[in-house]
Amino acid sequence: MAYMHDGWTLYTRDVKLKGGRTQTIYFFSKRKPKSGTPCELPSGYKVGVNKRTGLPYLKKK
Repeated sequence: MAYMHDGWTLYTRDVKLKGGRTQTIYFFSKRKPKSGTPCELPSGYKVGVNKRTGLPYLKKK
């Protein structure tokens, strides 16, 4: 079951960095993105909301 916050769904995607290393990124979207899969809230993180824009983001506890 994907994590949702006020209509935003949390997605994850693996991206390849310039040095060749792969890193997992998390992002919120209201629509289905071109790439990425819905995911649960990762352990050790909480959700914050930008006061000016209203966009949710992940923050380490």
